[in-house]
Amino acid sequence: MKIGLDFPQRYYPRSFLSLLLLAFALVAAPLVVAFYNTAVYVEQLAGQSQTASRGSRLLVEQTTALERVVRQYLILDDEELIKDYARLRANFKANTSELSLQPLDEPQLHDLNSTIDKEQGLYEQLLGKPKTADDKKALVEGYLVLSELARDVLNTSNALIDREVESMRRTGERAQRILWLQLAATIPLGILLAVGVTLLIARPIRQLDQAIRRLGAGEFEGDIRVGGPADLKYLGSRLDWLRQRLIELEQQKRLFLGHVSHELKTPLTALREGSELLVEGTAGPLSPGQREIVEILRQKSVQLQQLIEGLLNYHRAQESVGRLEVTAVRFDRVVEQVLDDHRLAVQARGIRADLRLDPVVLQADEEKLRAVATNLVSNAIKYSPDEGMISLALRREGAEVVFDVRDAGPGIPPEDRDRIFDWFYQGEDIHHGRVRGSGLGLAIAREFVVAHDGRIEVVSDREGGAHFRVTLAAGTPRPEL
Repeated sequence: MKIGLDFPQRYYPRSFLSLLLLAFALVAAPLVVAFYNTAVYVEQLAGQSQTASRGSRLLVEQTTALERVVRQYLILDDEELIKDYARLRANFKANTSELSLQPLDEPQLHDLNSTIDKEQGLYEQLLGKPKTADDKKALVEGYLVLSELARDVLNTSNALIDREVESMRRTGERAQRILWLQLAATIPLGILLAVGVTLLIARPIRQLDQAIRRLGAGEFEGDIRVGGPADLKYLGSRLDWLRQRLIELEQQKRLFLGHVSHELKTPLTALREGSELLVEGTAGPLSPGQREIVEILRQKSVQLQQLIEGLLNYHRAQESVGRLEVTAVRFDRVVEQVLDDHRLAVQARGIRADLRLDPVVLQADEEKLRAVATNLVSNAIKYSPDEGMISLALRREGAEVVFDVRDAGPGIPPEDRDRIFDWFYQGEDIHHGRVRGSGLGLAIAREFVVAHDGRIEVVSDREGGAHFRVTLAAGTPRPEL
């Protein structure tokens, strides 16, 4: 039983949990990247617009403040006001430098440079300390022009912001379309990743399930190999260890049963012959009490011999399962012969047989099919009440042959149906007065049916009684058997 590894081991994470986390990360990654790119781009545009707008408004305020300080200086002629002007001018220079680093268009950059040049010229006039009223008036008018230039920068900046807002709107729409396209591409990609990860996860689980089912069915051939993460692979190795252990136990059981059955048969034969001689009076007449004891010994020796023969049959069945002598078999005639072999038991108990046997030819081992039919028919006779009825039906359904056996007995309890085909298993519902079986007949029947690539099962019927169904392929069984 070799279950192949379809994915290289290096592609699997170390654990099953890591595989699940990796799967979720792969599915979520495209969406996270798409949203992050969009958010960063919009934030950059908003930051640029905000910086330009704030700098333009601050430029107007600074030019107004410079004008106010110059007016005070011209009126008061206080040198401290020159120092205040110097501080305001430093802020003005820092603001214009920051504005010049922004991505301004050509008109806005021209207005900004004009404002800077104008302030530089006015500052030089201020340092020249104008004396006449005309000089002072010209200086004040210059600062008014400077304020107008600053307002032009603000207006140009507002116009630019309006354009940027429109551009951002178009960019947002474009980003939205891109996002939808990415989402549309992410959905099938996510589905593809989910399917791929599901296959990676489901395949080792399915391999474990198949291995467990085969071990449960008693199929120990071949190694068990399970791929996937390291923890699942370890489980596969432990299942293979269990398979090897089961093979060893099965071999030990077969050797033990074969040896014990053979060793017990010889002394039991002598015990049975001695009890028969005592019953016949060969060793002299027996009193009624002695005869009763000897009769019990004889009956128990017969029962014990039947059990030992059952063990030998089990041993022989186990050894012959893998050896099929395949020929063309008329299965309907085999069933008729089996029923004829039980004719005396049927007549003695007044049991009727309902036969619906279609002529069916299939490639099989005739002796093993006969053993299957014998076990099922004998069970049906055994558990049917006196003057009851058993039903035997044989038909072809497509490429399969179906053999049904029903009886009118108490049926099989639901709790026994899963174990009814186990070796040596006997249900609790046994008729009083019937000979208790060894629990081997149905197990041997199952082994022979499985050897023919078939299946045997208990069918649930509302009519009562037990209903067994054997399904066989009409062709030749697998050649390795």
